[in-house]
Amino acid sequence: MSKENKAWYVSWFDTPYYHTLYKDRDYAEAQMLIDNLSHYLNLEEGAKILDLACGKGRHSVYLNKLGYDVTGVDLSVNSIESAKEFESDTLHFHVHDMREPLTQKYDAILNLFTSFGYFQDPADNARTLDAIHQSLSEYGLAVIDFMNVDKVIANLVPSEVKTVDGIEFHITRKYEDGFIIKNIVFDADGEHHDYTEKVKALRLEDFEEMMNEKEIYLLDVFGDYKLRKFYKNESDRLIMIFK
Repeated sequence: MSKENKAWYVSWFDTPYYHTLYKDRDYAEAQMLIDNLSHYLNLEEGAKILDLACGKGRHSVYLNKLGYDVTGVDLSVNSIESAKEFESDTLHFHVHDMREPLTQKYDAILNLFTSFGYFQDPADNARTLDAIHQSLSEYGLAVIDFMNVDKVIANLVPSEVKTVDGIEFHITRKYEDGFIIKNIVFDADGEHHDYTEKVKALRLEDFEEMMNEKEIYLLDVFGDYKLRKFYKNESDRLIMIFK
């Protein structure tokens, strides 16, 4: 199937097959993270939260149920169209490029589940950090939940086949030129499909360098969804709180 010359994240995230492949993600674990972050951030009821790269809005909906005024944004038009069915007076969804700041200011901005580092040009990652920083209210805090690159690389599964809803996804993974690359090949609906996920292998020191350049203050670093201490070679996640 032709993907034209679109960036990988534009092509892949906008297909229904992306949501099929990842339909069995652990949402109980995701809710645990959101509960723990909500407690840590100590936000008042009605606080304005931005869910940056919200997908179909599942986590935005949960945040809204906790009593927050939530806006979810994503580059995928199809995902935002799906998310809009959940909209209310305190829950809104928009198509938005994370490299651009928002006009609204937020008390908290959450970028969860490795929704960062998608860009080929490193300057775009710095632009995204700056856009997050600019979109915070005076006392607002931001969260980036990223993979722990060193553990991911050490435990990379080179290939696997995963069957979901009758579709056989052939998945290969590699670490190359500073990126963790996943290739996803499958046949569905009478067509052959070939997609790639390509995420920059950013370590804590890379984030620290970008933050220093943008005068962003890193407050805390955690290593898992229970918000326990980060260990470079052991932790499952790299979770950063900053302002």
